[in-house]
Amino acid sequence: MEISGEERIAAPRDVVWAALNNPDILRQCIPGCQTLEQKSPTELAATVKLKIGPVSASFNGEVTLSDINAPESYRISGEGKGGIAGFAKGHADVVLEEDGADTILRYKADAQVGGKLAQLGSRLIGSTSQKLAQQFFADFNAVLTTPAETSL
Repeated sequence: MEISGEERIAAPRDVVWAALNNPDILRQCIPGCQTLEQKSPTELAATVKLKIGPVSASFNGEVTLSDINAPESYRISGEGKGGIAGFAKGHADVVLEEDGADTILRYKADAQVGGKLAQLGSRLIGSTSQKLAQQFFADFNAVLTTPAETSL
């Protein structure tokens, strides 16, 4: 199943690029993310807990960055196993385009699921995937554009 979208972020492209490569920021933005550990500059290990329809599962997976063209684009690929719930794997091509002081982040993703998840039906999986992607990018945008609280 394919999903795509874009998000306007009120930050320069180099700031957005740095944030997309920062595990601490990604951990805050990935829906259901329990852990995210950087194993190398292009490899991460993650544990994500999700509920898709009636199925709730924790997925342990690996994430790899490839086709890196800093600070313009990369491909992020991942595969996770959720025990009896099944598996999910896919990739997303992310492109950052400067637009004045803002950055337009465009993504196009393709995902596959198997096991109990695949039995839920493509409509539910597709709508949930789109919702999770939109939530990630909205949270990512908020983290980058919300001023940090200062303590007096």
